[in-house]
Amino acid sequence: MDLKQFCELFHPLPGNHYIQITDSIDETTEALYELLQGVDGELSIALYEEQQSTLPQNLKDVKLQSIQKLSNPFRALPRDNDMVIFKNIFYKHANPELLLRIAYTTLANTANIIIMQDKGTMDIQATKELLEKFEFRAPNEIDVLDEYDLVMAKKMHMWGNGL
Repeated sequence: MDLKQFCELFHPLPGNHYIQITDSIDETTEALYELLQGVDGELSIALYEEQQSTLPQNLKDVKLQSIQKLSNPFRALPRDNDMVIFKNIFYKHANPELLLRIAYTTLANTANIIIMQDKGTMDIQATKELLEKFEFRAPNEIDVLDEYDLVMAKKMHMWGNGL
């Protein structure tokens, strides 16, 4: 998987916190980890899995949250993250709208949200409309990975849900 264009979506600053909510750890997880390591940032993973697993050795500093049920929410502190990345979990979850509310709360102002799904499994227009409904602005489809459809939007300070 060529991740060069994917990595160009991110511009981490020193001390940034990103969280990836996913059902599997893959090359995108490792790429995010490496980007954040370069700026003394932190990657957290909310991993939806039936059996709790251990992290690969190269991700030893990642904060891992194991979640067994697709009806349970992930946990994240308010305004603690500069990026939320949903990978192959958003539409599998029993309550995607709950996930968006948690994402909105945990994101710092003007931070970004990304929803990635296996290519061809996401209704891109409906995803954009849902993001707008939850006060994420300028949703865009971005074609940077052959394996995934990707929609990115921004939480804007003082728009709709306010702080």
